[in-house]
Formats: sequence, structure tokens, C-alpha cells
Amino acid sequence: MGDIYIYMLVALAFLAIADLVVGVSNDAVNFLNSAIGSKAVSFKTIMIIASIGVAVGALTSSGMMEVARKGIFNPGEFMFDEIMIIFMAVMITDILLLDFFNTLGLPTSTTVSIVFELLGASVCIAVIKIYSDNNQTLLDLGNYINNEKAIEIILGILLSVVVAFSIGALIQFLSRLLLSFNFNDKPKLFGAIFSGFAVTSIMYFILIKGIKNASFMNDGVKDLISGHPAALLGIGFIIFTLISLIIISVFKTNIYKIIIIVGTFALAVAFAGNDLVNFIGVPIAALDAHTNFSGSGVLPSEFRMSSLSEAVPAQPILLLIAGLIMVLTLWFSSKAKAVVKTSVDLSRQDSGEERFEPNSLSRGIVRGSIALSEGFNTLIPNTAKVYIDKQFQKARPTIALKPEDVPAFDLVRASVNLMVASVLISIATSMKLPLSTTYVTFMVAMGTSLADRAWGSESAVYRVAGVLNVIGGWFFTAFSAFVAAAIMAVTLYYGRGYALAALLTLAIILLFRNYLSHRKQSKVLKEENSLEKAESSSTQGVIVESAENIANVVKRGNRIYTNAINGLATHNLKLLKKNKRNIEKLSNEIESLRDNIFYFIKNLEEPSVTASNFYINILSHLQDLAQSLEYISNVSYKHVNNNHKKLKFTQIKELKEVDSILETLFNDTKAAFNSGSFEEIGSVLNRKDNIFSMLTEKIQKQVERTRTEESSPKNTTLYFSVLLETKDLLKATMTLLEEYYNAHDASVEPATISNSDEEE
Repeated sequence: MGDIYIYMLVALAFLAIADLVVGVSNDAVNFLNSAIGSKAVSFKTIMIIASIGVAVGALTSSGMMEVARKGIFNPGEFMFDEIMIIFMAVMITDILLLDFFNTLGLPTSTTVSIVFELLGASVCIAVIKIYSDNNQTLLDLGNYINNEKAIEIILGILLSVVVAFSIGALIQFLSRLLLSFNFNDKPKLFGAIFSGFAVTSIMYFILIKGIKNASFMNDGVKDLISGHPAALLGIGFIIFTLISLIIISVFKTNIYKIIIIVGTFALAVAFAGNDLVNFIGVPIAALDAHTNFSGSGVLPSEFRMSSLSEAVPAQPILLLIAGLIMVLTLWFSSKAKAVVKTSVDLSRQDSGEERFEPNSLSRGIVRGSIALSEGFNTLIPNTAKVYIDKQFQKARPTIALKPEDVPAFDLVRASVNLMVASVLISIATSMKLPLSTTYVTFMVAMGTSLADRAWGSESAVYRVAGVLNVIGGWFFTAFSAFVAAAIMAVTLYYGRGYALAALLTLAIILLFRNYLSHRKQSKVLKEENSLEKAESSSTQGVIVESAENIANVVKRGNRIYTNAINGLATHNLKLLKKNKRNIEKLSNEIESLRDNIFYFIKNLEEPSVTASNFYINILSHLQDLAQSLEYISNVSYKHVNNNHKKLKFTQIKELKEVDSILETLFNDTKAAFNSGSFEEIGSVLNRKDNIFSMLTEKIQKQVERTRTEESSPKNTTLYFSVLLETKDLLKATMTLLEEYYNAHDASVEPATISNSDEEE
């Protein structure tokens, strides 16, 4: 094991690449959510702009690398072998933790994770050193940890949550008062002033501050920038306001789209400049440590790492390589898109399908906020309230858009998100504070959405619950990062090479398993063909669209019913538990379609009342069908989970017969809807009486068995429950088919008569 430190460096290099991938997948939300949510430009354009920004930001981030070297601990108190153990523990923990959050689709802070991992690993090694030295006590822990800097970083991260939310809300409120939701109808000067302020802020704090910290920048330029900030801001505001006015007046260009493009680029620069240290700061520090150690002739356990206290700029080639990896990840990571979706959904202007369920805390916060708002409103003059309400009156859409094409929020809010987040992150970067870009961008987005009245009575409890879930995840990140890194450090300290091999193998297995799991889930979602919301505005269009949903429900319902019967027959608890999840997912999708009825009716043509009635009835029948399947699935699971007696052979045989007949019925129904041969529905309906008679016969047989030979009340109850609910399931299915059959005939006949008239 003489070359274990070389192996560590090689491992750290690969971990750095992997950390860049999982880290960017998590942090893409930081600079993509505003542009994607507002749909200002095409997704491809957004990605190109963001990619250029990330590459530029990576080259300007060398000043931040000192955080990994001496920001959390005092390197001079640790020996080379201890430093390498700390760095290995941090990187293994970081990659596993971030990948876990990416798989869940939740944005977390790479800054918080790296800070608390460094803290956890260094505290662990420091405690081991203290207990091995009789001359030291735990009170000496402060000698090992850079308390002042660590507290400054942690407080800065926590304070950023409050500051970002408050400033985001304030700037958005003032911007909306100036521009309103009808910002395109406002005088051109208003847009030019807003643009001048936004672009000046972004360009100064991002590009100028970032370039000032770049290792390749000329000292004369740095001095010029540092010495005249007020003049640069004033001149920049005048120049950018005039340029914006020319763009609006002469070129007739939407200035807000330009702000969003510039802001996305700038925020990508700020992200890479601030967060690159989180991914490669530790491996670069480890490389510097090994460079200083090699050739010293001193034992690793005796070589003090005081050299890490010195400021050493990172090599530009390493920064460039890191930037290229980040850019590639942006383009190809599916997990990045999942994380972006969470942030966009929580800041969406309109109500709709909500991802998070409300809880007692979110309800309490909403009630308290409403009471506080009502009290505050009594202090505002009526004229002011009228003016404010007018400015916050939402503009009517000029054209009807498909739900997936509707922006989550408008261009003004997207511009404010980018402007405020860029400024706050860049100020922190210029002060060499590793501010959490995730915290800032997420809380700015939440603050602006609150100020924009996006959290109305329809959505407030869901949005607040979502924010609490994400913030709770941040605190979990800090705690788990500290504990996990400490465990990794103590394992490596005592296990050395064997522990290193075992932990790296474990990391590879877990990452590969998560990758396969995420890929499988994505594949299942694509194959499952989740129910689609109706978009047509005519009866015939709704009939055709609904056919796909009905075929989907029938296919999945058939599988759910069969699994319930098979699970009962074999007492397979695992199968029944999976079946419960499947029916819950189907029920939620149907409920989501019902939640969309308001928007569906709004989109209908004036005469198409028939289409709305048909669609509402179809959803009602689908819900009845799902409720019957859910009941059968639940009682089956409960029976087996409580370890009750198995059903008798005759009962299982009869249920299998029912399942076989229903399977044929469902398959024929699915085939009819998939092929569009709605005439075949008639032949399915003709079997209705025979199947009902068969079910009645099975129920009568069980009544006779109960009177003569049945001895288990639980089995009798279960058997009757399944058969009776199967009758309800059949009723719902047949009623659905009759509704569809009659509606299809009514919508086709007029067209047929009309065509025959024309031929005559």
C-alpha cells in the first residue's frame, strides 16, 4: 500500500468528474428555472446561452478555491495522511448525497453539502487526534477548526435564505407597481429604465466582479474596476437605458427577452464562479497537498500541511476541463430537468396540479399570513389599494395555448428573478463567501411569486408545503453531510487502503443502481402513457382524445384486478402492496383530469356544451371504475397483511373464472378504443347481462356455502366484498361504454346525413 496516496489522487480525479455531473444536475435549476418557466426563448437557445455562461464562469472561479483549502479547518494542524483522508471522505459523501437528492428531483445546496462535509470530516479527525494525545482535551478543538470563517460561512448561507426571499419579494412588488401585468402596453421609457437598471446590475456584479477575480486578468484593469464602482454604475445605467430605448423603439424588440437572455448568461457565470469550488476544490487542494509532500522525504503522518494556508490560484486548464464537463452535463442530464421542474412548479403563476400535499404547518402559516395581510390592509388608504389592485390585475391571454405551452410566469418576474439572484450571488463571490446559489435562486423565486400574488387561496397551502419540504431537505443535507462525512473519515482512518477500496466500490454500486432506477422510472412513465388532459374544443375531438385515456385505464385496470386476485390466491403481500401503489397512481391521474375541468371548459367553443357534459360524465365513470379497483386492491392487501386464512380452493377457482371473463371483456374494450372501431363497443355491451348473471350466481353459491360449511367470517366478508365490488366495477365500465357509444353515434350521424345530402 505504499502508493495509496497516488490511488487516492486518481480516485479523487474520477470523483471530481462524477461530482461535477451530479452537482450540475442539481444546480441547473439555479440558472435555468427563470428562462424555462417564462418560455422567453426556445429551450435550445437557453441551453446555448447557459453553456457559454458556465464555461466563462469556470475560468473566473479560482479565487473561491481557497475555501476548500483553509475556509473550514486550519490545515497546519493536520498531517498529510490526515488531510488526504478528510478530502476522500468529503468527496465520497458529496457525490452520494447529491445523487440521492437528484434522484428525488429536489434541489439541494452543493455549497451546504461541501461545507458541512468538510466540517464533519475535519472535526472527526481532530477528535481522534485529541483523544490520542494526553495533553489535549475537546476544548482544543478550536485549534483545528477555523471557527471564525466557518461560522461566517454558515451564517451567510442561512442569512441568504431570508435576504433572498425578502429582496426578491420587494423588488418584484415595486417592478409590478411600475410595469403591471400589461407591461407591453406601458410607455417605452418604463421598459428602458427597468432594462437599464437590470442589465447594469447584472453586468456590473456578474461580469465585472467575476472578471476582477479571474487569475488571467490584468492588474491595471482590476484596479480600474475596484477604484471607481459608483462611476461605472452611473455610466452603465445611462448607457444601457439608452441602448434599451433604441432597441425597443427602432428595432421593435421585446427588451424583457433580452434581459432574460443576459440574466441567464450572467447567472450561469455566477453559478460556475461560485459553485465550481464545491465540485473540484477538494481534489485540487488534494493535488496541491501531494505536490508539496512528494519529494519531502518525510513520513505522511509527520508532514504538516501548513502550505495549504497559502493562496495558490488554480490552473486555468483544470478550470476549463471542469467547465466543459459542466456544459456536457447540462445538455444530457435527465435528472437536471426533474430538479428544474420542482422549482418552476412551486413558482407557477396559475393554479393547477400541485406536487406537494399540504400539512398542518403550511395551513397554519397561510392562516397567519392571511390574518396579518388583512390587518395590514386596514392601514393602507383606499386610493392606494385601488391603484395596487389595478397594477396586479392579470392580463387576458390574446391567444389560446396548450397547457404545456403556457408560461409558468411572465417576463417581468423572470427578469427580476435573474437580476436579484445574480446580484446577491455575485456580491458573495466578490467577498469570497461560498453563498448557496440554490438557496438564493430558489428563495428569490419564491419571494417574487409571493409578491406577484401567485400564492392565492387555490394554491397557497400547497406552495408553502412545497417550500417547507425543500427547506427541510436543506437542513437534512447539512445534518446528513456532517454525520456521513465523519463516518467516512473514521472508516478511512482505521481501515486505510481496504476501507478506501470498499467505500469506492460501494459508491460505484450505489450510483449505478440509482442511475438504473431513475432510467427505469423514466422508461415506465413513457411506456405507461399517463392520462392526457383533453385539449379539443368540439365533441368529436373530445371523443377521439378520450378514447386513448379509456384504453389506458382499461388496460391498467385489467392488470390491477388480475394482480389483486393472484395476490389473494397466493397470499403474495409484495404483489398486493405494489398493486396498491399502481391503483393510487391511476386514481391520482384521474383526479388530476378532474382538476383540469375548469381549464377545459374555458377552452371550449361557445356552442360546445355537449362536449363539456360528455367529458365530465366520462371522468365521473372513470373515477367510479378506479374507486372499485381501489377498494378491491385495499381489502385484498388488508386481508393478507393481517395474516387471515387463505381463501378456499373453490373461492379462488371462482374468482379466477371471474377474472378470466373480465380480462376478455377488458381486452376487447381496449382493442375497440385503440383501433377506433367504436361499433365493436356494441358487441361488448351485449355481454353485460351474462356477466352480471354469472356474478349473481357466484354470490348465491357463497351464501349457500356460508349456511352449510363456511367457518371463517373474514373469508366470507372478503369474498362477498370482492364480488360485490366487481359488480360495481362492471356497472361503471358498462355505463362508461354506453355513454361513449351513444355520444359517438350522436356526433357521427349529423355528419353522415350532411354528406348524403351533398351527394344527392
